[in-house]
Amino acid sequence: MDRTVILSDGTQVPCIGQGTWFLGEHRDRLEREQEALRAGIESGMTLIDTAEMYGDGRAGSLCRRPWPVWSS
Repeated sequence: MDRTVILSDGTQVPCIGQGTWFLGEHRDRLEREQEALRAGIESGMTLIDTAEMYGDGRAGSLCRRPWPVWSS
């Protein structure tokens, strides 16, 4: 299976990524959200989709938080 898509401008990107639309909206979910991101990365995902408006800007902050080192 091809794991990338080539866009019309020739840019090659992963064919699947992990969205963060609602991440960062609730402090009590922070640990679970970090675990979800970690699981995606450990599964081989290399694209995390975030935007300024996701979680009122907190989704991007969650993705930038210092990550503990984990082994694959």
